[in-house]
Amino acid sequence: MDITTVIGLVLGLVALGGGFLLEGGHLTALLSPTAAIIVFGGTFGAVALGAPLEELKKIPQVLKIAFTYKPKDPMETIDELVSLATTARREGILALEERIETYDDEFFKNGVRLVVDGVDPDLVRSILETELAFIESRHEKAVQPFDQAGGFAPTMGIIGTVMGLVHVLGSLSDVSNLGPQIATAFIATLYGVASANVIYLPLATKLKNRTKQEVLIRELMIEGILSIQAGENPNILGQKLKAFLAPNLRVPKAEAGEANVEA
Repeated sequence: MDITTVIGLVLGLVALGGGFLLEGGHLTALLSPTAAIIVFGGTFGAVALGAPLEELKKIPQVLKIAFTYKPKDPMETIDELVSLATTARREGILALEERIETYDDEFFKNGVRLVVDGVDPDLVRSILETELAFIESRHEKAVQPFDQAGGFAPTMGIIGTVMGLVHVLGSLSDVSNLGPQIATAFIATLYGVASANVIYLPLATKLKNRTKQEVLIRELMIEGILSIQAGENPNILGQKLKAFLAPNLRVPKAEAGEANVEA
């Protein structure tokens, strides 16, 4: 479980509800099934209208990534590439073939396999970069429903409010209920703006950050695999790949955790 996703979502909702309570409000006053139907139903309908069915089916899987995905430590990738480079220098490129099937990452396996098969370096780079571009494209499509929901929800909230005000203006003779009816009408706007800025857009941002993390790992793999093919010194390879990372990321997470415990 990605605790930051859970904490962020809970904290956002609690802050909104808590602030309302501190002003003397009651949470029951924020409950409006009609507004919820208009805002959430309208938002989902608008997203469904603009997205293919295949992308909509992936929403549960994408949500699982937002809440449970654990990114790979880039230093682990660098260490593995340095190990492969050491083996290649000592035993030759063909010695890497025995290790290909030990990897779970298909992108990494394919890259190493291309090198073992003696494919031209320019073609290896072209194949891997093309595959990476399509990975980014697939991830971008997976994020689109959340981005779109973040755009549609506030508009649906305004539509719900306008509909509520139309109803209020149609019954001005009942002045005693005018205040509560206007308040209920504005709940739709609250639902739309709050859901967009506490749920949809933050989830889209989280997923985009996941993509950036994965792309970084893939870029390390590409540079490392091509460097192994070129016969670069393993130590130089390690230093070159660490240049992709911020200084605080150049220590494996396990070692960083041990250092913090000892401190």
